[in-house]
Amino acid sequence: MDEVAAGEVWTPCGYRSETAALRSVLLIRPPDSIAAVRRPGASLMLGPVDLPAMRAQYDALADRLRDHGVEVYLTSPATTPNAVFARDLFWMTPAGAVLARMASTQRAGEERHAALALAGAGFPILRTVSGTAVFEGADALWIDPSTVIVGTGFRTNAAGAAEIASAVAGLGARVVTVPLAPGVQHLLGTVMFLDPSTALVHRAASPPELTALLAEYGYRVIALPPDEELLVRRGMNLLVLAPGRVLMPAGCPGIRRTLERAGVAVDEIDIGEYLRAAGGIGCVTGVVRREH
Repeated sequence: MDEVAAGEVWTPCGYRSETAALRSVLLIRPPDSIAAVRRPGASLMLGPVDLPAMRAQYDALADRLRDHGVEVYLTSPATTPNAVFARDLFWMTPAGAVLARMASTQRAGEERHAALALAGAGFPILRTVSGTAVFEGADALWIDPSTVIVGTGFRTNAAGAAEIASAVAGLGARVVTVPLAPGVQHLLGTVMFLDPSTALVHRAASPPELTALLAEYGYRVIALPPDEELLVRRGMNLLVLAPGRVLMPAGCPGIRRTLERAGVAVDEIDIGEYLRAAGGIGCVTGVVRREH
C-alpha cells in the first residue's frame, strides 16, 4: 500500500520528494538531561548548552514553522540530550516510518521515544531496523519519486541500507548507496535538494558517486566551500519548506546570498544553542509529511 489511510485509522504522513511543500513535522523538546551534561564532548556536543535558551529556540522554531503553514507535532520525552535531533531517529515513507537504530552508544535507546511519539500522533511504523544494521534518518534522501539515496558510513552501514531498500521495494522504489567521505556524519551534511532540479552540496565532502548521480538525474549543482558558515554555523543544514523556499540558520550571510542569487527564497532563525549541541535546523526537524 503506497498511501496510508488518512482520516480513518492513521494520521496522514509520508513523502517522495525532499522539496515538496512541507506539511507536518515532529519536534522533540530539549530534555532536562541537557542541563546535566558536564562533559559536552562525551555527549557528542561541541560545547555547553543553555537549556532555557535552547527551549526558547525550540518554541520559536515551532512558531515559525506554523507561520509557514506547517503542522507541528511536539513531544517531551525524558531521554538523552541528543534526542533533540529528531531527523536521525526515523525516516518517513508514504506507507509509514522506518525507525532508526542508532550507531552511537550515547544515543542508543532514543528510537523507543521516537516510536512512542510517532504512534501517539497516529503515524504508522512500517519497519524497525534491527540485527547488525544501523541506520539514521539523516542518511536517506529521495533524489526522485522512485529513488532513495542512502549514505553509508559510520552512522549507517550496508545492512542498514539494505533495510531501507527492502522497506521501499514494496512502494516501487529503489535504493542507491553512496559512501560518505571520512568524517562526514550524514548524507544530509553533504547534499540538500532545494527544488526538483537544484541541489546544494558541500563541495569538499561530495564523493564522486554522488557527483555522478546528480549529473545522471540532471541536477543543477550549487557547491559551497568548506568555510566557517558551512562548517561552524551549519548554514547548509537547512529545511526546505517548498520548492525553492527554505528556512536556514541565522548568521550565514554568504550562504544566504548564494541561495538568493540562485532564486531561492530564504527565511532564517537563530538556533545557536542547537549549534553548540552539534546540529542544525535539518537535524532538529523530523519530517513527517510533504505533499504527494
